[in-house]
Amino acid sequence: MLSFSELKPGTTFVLDGEPYIVLEYNFLRMQQRRPVAQTKIKNLRNGKIVQRTFMQSDSVEEAEIEREPVTFIYENRGEYWFHKKGSPKDRFQLSDDLISEAKNFLKPNMEVMANKFGEDVIRIEIPIKMDLKVKEAAPAVKGNTVQGGTKEVILETGMKLNVPMFVNEGDIVRVNTETGTYVERVEKA
Repeated sequence: MLSFSELKPGTTFVLDGEPYIVLEYNFLRMQQRRPVAQTKIKNLRNGKIVQRTFMQSDSVEEAEIEREPVTFIYENRGEYWFHKKGSPKDRFQLSDDLISEAKNFLKPNMEVMANKFGEDVIRIEIPIKMDLKVKEAAPAVKGNTVQGGTKEVILETGMKLNVPMFVNEGDIVRVNTETGTYVERVEKA
């Protein structure tokens, strides 16, 4: 059991039978009142973020989140298909809302981590930085720096990304998957 003072950012716990992760934690002690912990927590099943205050007498159960390597196969009409690593026949499907932002970075035959709570997959974990190929890019026009020297390109996964003017079609770029931003050009076409 976790006490209210142990609910630091990144801690996973079970509340009302649902897994949550602490995003923000603020310890408050006002004059002549009992201390409380104000938190912002995210439901790991549906992604909803709520604010919750925990009192000194509150305690919660620590969540058992299991990590398992899986391989992404393909996407069809908002359904994302995976199989367990080393077992191509053991396939399962996840919905678009469960995948969330990770869908912008998934490539066929890519290995990712599946976070499981009990028997249910609750989240797909992708690497923080990924190298992706530029599928479409408008040519850079000399003197076209009114927009800060960036242009929009389409990556091999279909994601649109703002990159510097020197990036061309066929280049490999490194992307930060947490912020969805360009990091650097890895390979020139």
